[in-house]
Amino acid sequence: MRAVRVAAPAAVVFGWLAQLRAAPYSYDLVDNLGRSSPDAMTRTEPVELGQTFMKIFTLTAFEADRGLTLELTDAGARRAFGPLTVVYRAVPLPPEAPEQTGPPACILRCDLFLRRPRTVLERMRLIILAWGDLVMMRRQLLNLRRLSERTASAR
Repeated sequence: MRAVRVAAPAAVVFGWLAQLRAAPYSYDLVDNLGRSSPDAMTRTEPVELGQTFMKIFTLTAFEADRGLTLELTDAGARRAFGPLTVVYRAVPLPPEAPEQTGPPACILRCDLFLRRPRTVLERMRLIILAWGDLVMMRRQLLNLRRLSERTASAR
């Protein structure tokens, strides 16, 4: 589980989560073949089940303005990382929350669900995935926070 506080409403953050259809928003050199992730919302059509996210995930569930559930479906990625599910949630902070000062805010949370390893090789793969995820997911969440806050302040 990774999470960051975002000084933007959950609906704005969800808009940027929907942008994960266009790019991964982490380290572009590593996971976007060197192409820059867009810094403007380019994917404005509605989110629908079955859409591809970050080129290797498929949307399996969502709650409008709140969250997405993505399943790793790319065959090569499944061979490399094994089966996994990623759940993104924009959890609004209640107005009376002590950390709620100023405009509406939320917590952007990402949970990674993996199958319990059955072999030593699977255990090693999960350790490597966990350390890589620590770096990549953190960058992704910070980028989504920056873009969400910029969008919210422009409104």
